[in-house]
Amino acid sequence: MGLIMSRRIEGLFSSLVPEEKVSVISYGVALRLSDLWKRLFLAESKARQFEKKYHTTLQDLDAEGLPDDADYEMHEDYITWHHRADR
Repeated sequence: MGLIMSRRIEGLFSSLVPEEKVSVISYGVALRLSDLWKRLFLAESKARQFEKKYHTTLQDLDAEGLPDDADYEMHEDYITWHHRADR
């Protein structure tokens, strides 16, 4: 968002009465929380898929390392798994 737009939004927000400010913030928080819960659900679902596919947890895989016969797909999944877990 550009500086001009940010200042315009700030000005409009400042002109609201306190009750309207609370309402706007509450609505924004509700939307953001909904998005975060959705992302968490998707990340946990993907982790469960990997656990089921490889019959292990990411923590166990980190401790034991990838198997010697791990193929390209497992390496890619491992990287993706870590990426999703770190978010």
